[in-house]
Amino acid sequence: MIEITESYIDSLAPNSSAIKNGQGLVKKRSFVRFNRSQDATLLFGECSGSGSSNYQCSADFIHPENPVLRCSCPSRQLPCKHALGLLYAYVGGAEFIEAEVPEDILLKREKVEKREEKKSKQAAEGVEAKPKKVNKSALKKKVQAQLDGLELLEKLVLSLIRGGLATIDKKVLKTIDEHVKQMGNYYLTGAQMELRQLSLLLKQASEREEFYTYAVEQLTLIHALVKKGRTHLTAKLADPELALDHESTIEEWLGHAWQLDQLKACGLMKEQVELVQLAYFSYDDQARQELVDLGYWLERSSGEIHRTIQYRPYKASKHMKEEDSYFDVVQVPALYTYPGDMNRRVRWENMTPRSIDPQVIASMSKHGHSSYAEAIKLVKNQLKNPLSDRNPVMLVHVAEVVQNEQGQYAIVDQAGQQLALEDIAPTNQGTVSLLPYIPADQLSDATMLVMFEHRIAEGKLYVQPLTIIKGADMIRLLY
Repeated sequence: MIEITESYIDSLAPNSSAIKNGQGLVKKRSFVRFNRSQDATLLFGECSGSGSSNYQCSADFIHPENPVLRCSCPSRQLPCKHALGLLYAYVGGAEFIEAEVPEDILLKREKVEKREEKKSKQAAEGVEAKPKKVNKSALKKKVQAQLDGLELLEKLVLSLIRGGLATIDKKVLKTIDEHVKQMGNYYLTGAQMELRQLSLLLKQASEREEFYTYAVEQLTLIHALVKKGRTHLTAKLADPELALDHESTIEEWLGHAWQLDQLKACGLMKEQVELVQLAYFSYDDQARQELVDLGYWLERSSGEIHRTIQYRPYKASKHMKEEDSYFDVVQVPALYTYPGDMNRRVRWENMTPRSIDPQVIASMSKHGHSSYAEAIKLVKNQLKNPLSDRNPVMLVHVAEVVQNEQGQYAIVDQAGQQLALEDIAPTNQGTVSLLPYIPADQLSDATMLVMFEHRIAEGKLYVQPLTIIKGADMIRLLY
């Protein structure tokens, strides 16, 4: 059986209410029986509820990387509070009496084993799953529609530039919003979101002129998307196979949603990877009309910083599990990596947790960039591409943290070069104000996870501290 921690149980819960309610069942002593199988791969028991009979709940770890939580209650939440409560009780030290595995679970296990045996047999015989057939005729029509949409978008952008941003009135804003809707008809969801972002910025600029700077940057991004998108789609039409571009992010910008089997076919999969989450936050992306759960993870072997991203559309957010902070080491049998530059997006289907120990934390410091000049060069090279992530994240070594007469903080490397610390827009959460509460010895000769932001109006790079690592201690400022 795997090592179960409270953090791991939290990660299984569909939302914070399920966590609270599951823990509440334990505190109220609602469970009337706790059992475990002889091999400790199954935890099961009974919990009193609103029904006339007790609910039968279980947590099956016969396949540790893919546990199955079951319950006889009528709740639509998976897993429900009863199954979660069973695990919280186990972690809390409740006594689980050894007992025979219930007959119904044995039958369910047998069905799962037969499916796994069939997959293993097919793999041994070299039988691979049939790839999905691509309707090339329909795909060509879609690509042509996207090209038409980009032409329409370019005309709008050029008209806005010729007219000047200061002349934009309610009538022009209405035209932009109409184009936002039309982009969806042309299968250009990426362009649709960026155009909506431009509309939001222009509406704010009518009240605060400083937003014009961001609007100009957004226009530059959209124009770059038009140019690169047209070049890519034209080449795609000329390709008999209509192959996907797995070396850049252009497919996502044009609205393609990568499937795991596609990433694997493109060689974008690693096996047996260990990850540690260094930071996490959620935010409301009005341009996407989605809630976004964003986590930054360190790949222990390579030192790369990856991102996990979950998008929860407004209309479906109540029915989707919200991601959360994670404090254990994650062991992933298959890690799928999206095309991109720094902080590439990753996904996985199954994982096994284990408690993080001081040695793991101490080993992460070696991945910090010791020279800010080299770190800045890497960031600037990424920012040269308008379609790259505007806020890359990096581990850097901090010789010391200093504060000037105006009260502004900065981190300093061994060569004496400084990077100014500021709270930046993407996180919408302040962390710089927390620095005075951190012991001084934790802020020297340490490693810090920082997020970069280039402010065009000032022509300066700023960084926001996300996590501080010193020896065997890790202080997460954003989680």
